[in-house]
Amino acid sequence: MTYIDPGLQKRIDEKLAQLQAKRPLPRSVVAKLKEQFAIEMTYNSNAIEGNKLTLKETLLVINEGLTIKGKPLKDHLEARDHHEALSYLYELVEHDKRHTVSELLIRNLHKMVVRETEPSAGSYRSANVMITGSRHTPPEAYEVPQLMQDLITWIRDNKKKLHTIELAAIAHHKLVCIHPFFDGNGRVARLFMNLLLMKEGYPLVVILKNDRKKYYQVLEKADKGDLNPFVQFTAQAVERSLNIYLKTLLPAKPGRRYLPLSEISKQTQYSEKYLNLLARHGKIEAHKEGRNWVTTVEAVNNYIKARQRQR
Repeated sequence: MTYIDPGLQKRIDEKLAQLQAKRPLPRSVVAKLKEQFAIEMTYNSNAIEGNKLTLKETLLVINEGLTIKGKPLKDHLEARDHHEALSYLYELVEHDKRHTVSELLIRNLHKMVVRETEPSAGSYRSANVMITGSRHTPPEAYEVPQLMQDLITWIRDNKKKLHTIELAAIAHHKLVCIHPFFDGNGRVARLFMNLLLMKEGYPLVVILKNDRKKYYQVLEKADKGDLNPFVQFTAQAVERSLNIYLKTLLPAKPGRRYLPLSEISKQTQYSEKYLNLLARHGKIEAHKEGRNWVTTVEAVNNYIKARQRQR
């Protein structure tokens, strides 16, 4: 079964091939992109869980060691811990290509993510929990160890059966569904998803805080058995990261500049509202910069040509 729109998957596969063809990437460029994505990932992943630090404040806490007046100590500790966990993730991917995807690895990620804020860091929960704002009821605490073993087995059994993005997205959902820890489950699941993606050459993928509502909506649909929306949502996040990397690495060409939909609509036959619909559904090559979708004239023209061929 395929969970990703074929057009979107084709674009992603082509962009990954473009990125792989550029390897080894220039060290200075890689360092700058890694720093940008690390701060963005830390800010967004924590903010989804309620952390109040802004993107700029997260940068200052991590890079300058500053304390932000009026913000809880817990928010500062979460930023530092998440950034350390992300560094650990990069180390695993870059220097230990053969590392085993295991329960121990997931527990180690959790230990780092909540090192300063959770006494039971790295240990499975010992009691039942409820997820605020969710209709999903996590399994009983005594079931967690076996379910986590089952998750690792499922990943090994499906590694060659599913597209990497499908495998990573579904593993993410399965992990948050088990909810193996008292706190930090979402952050660990997003890091673990990235581990599976980065092992196959994808850049770090960030779930944006601005997409938090949509993120929870598609997770809830997955809870009910409909995995397609969540996998599609993840695939669009993957394409965003690929777009940013390729935009940095490849020289800009006429028609390939990423512009706001309001600008693109003036150069194409579609309204801004319709372009927004196409972007949200992954029908055109587009990604978010802040709260706004951006795309290229070329992307819209490619969509038009594809529609004409179908007719």
